[in-house]
Amino acid sequence: VDPKQLCFEELEVGTDIPALVKEQITTIDLVKWAVATDDFNPVHFDKGYALEHGLPSVIIHGPLKCALLTRLIFEWAGEKGILRKLTCTHRAMSYPRETLLCRGKVSKKYIEDGQNLVECEIWVENQDGAISASGRAIVVLP
Repeated sequence: VDPKQLCFEELEVGTDIPALVKEQITTIDLVKWAVATDDFNPVHFDKGYALEHGLPSVIIHGPLKCALLTRLIFEWAGEKGILRKLTCTHRAMSYPRETLLCRGKVSKKYIEDGQNLVECEIWVENQDGAISASGRAIVVLP
């Protein structure tokens, strides 16, 4: 077994997932995301438009935060880990120049149909601890 590979036996309920830190997403990053996902809502890249519509700034795409949570799980689970399910709920807006911290912890371990399953609570928070997205992931581990 690869020493870097996470294994079912070494985890306990309550184990923290090492944070994935995304510092200072820029408006250029948001334009790139808009192109990649075909989501050209101007609230994500046109500050004047965002201000006209009562926002303090442009906002980070919600699905971008979900993608960061997916990356958190993939990096944590390792090459032999399999993401079975991931859910994500948008709870608040995030803004460029915030530091986004993707975090998680093991909430349940069980064996089903011969597979080692680990359920995790996951979330995105900013540098002040305000949570803007949350969800759950289920991972199969060796």
